[in-house]
Amino acid sequence: MIDTSKPHPARMYDWYLGGKDNYPVDEEMGRQMLALDPRVPVMARVNRAFMHRATRWLSEHGVRQFLDVGTGIPTEPNLHQIAQGIAPDARVVYCDNDPIVLAHAAALLRGTPEGATEYLQADVRDPAAVVAGARAVLDLDRPVALSLVALLHFVSDEDGAHELVARLLSELPSGSYLMMTHATADFTPEESAAAVAKLRAAGVTLALRSRAEFGRFFDGLELVEPGVSVVHHWHPELGEPVPGQDDGVIPGYGAVARKL
Repeated sequence: MIDTSKPHPARMYDWYLGGKDNYPVDEEMGRQMLALDPRVPVMARVNRAFMHRATRWLSEHGVRQFLDVGTGIPTEPNLHQIAQGIAPDARVVYCDNDPIVLAHAAALLRGTPEGATEYLQADVRDPAAVVAGARAVLDLDRPVALSLVALLHFVSDEDGAHELVARLLSELPSGSYLMMTHATADFTPEESAAAVAKLRAAGVTLALRSRAEFGRFFDGLELVEPGVSVVHHWHPELGEPVPGQDDGVIPGYGAVARKL
């Protein structure tokens, strides 16, 4: 059942990216976010570009399995297209909690014959379900890249955001990776406070974390250089710049780290 009574982050993200798979409630909240900061669509594209670059880096460093939680509505190129373009035998599991994502994933996510591309409807707040679904497609005795791009800022500390990530990583073997981006209020405190309040009033959690709080997600892992970075500063040579990304600060961090 698709709930159109309140905005959903995946559909708002689709609207920011110029997609059509969203509802008036998503567009209305998206426009309110744009009124606070007109660069929000640029931020969405910057996060998407980070996913492309990180997937490219991981694929070039031998990773052949990906678990993308909070994948959102498919927008080409998708993660599996990047990974399988480098290694056709790559196996990718997408996971999201919005039924509209499932509908579009089933129609659009087509991978290589040599690899695997599957979709799982589950919520990051239920890591057991995520792992069980992933295990049906991925070999969890071999390294997996866990992708949590632009997701965890929708999970509060009360919901145990750091513990959820630790639980997911605990199911993955040494040599696995965590790739992640996260919005922050470090650079835009006033606009961020207004955004948090507007989304909370609409029933959407937005937990903007500091650089130190974001860094805690990588405790015990080995960060890939350059470590925690403003999103578009992470290995920019691996992709094309997003138009507008240097017009002011992009208030978000990104990083990739290896499980020892």
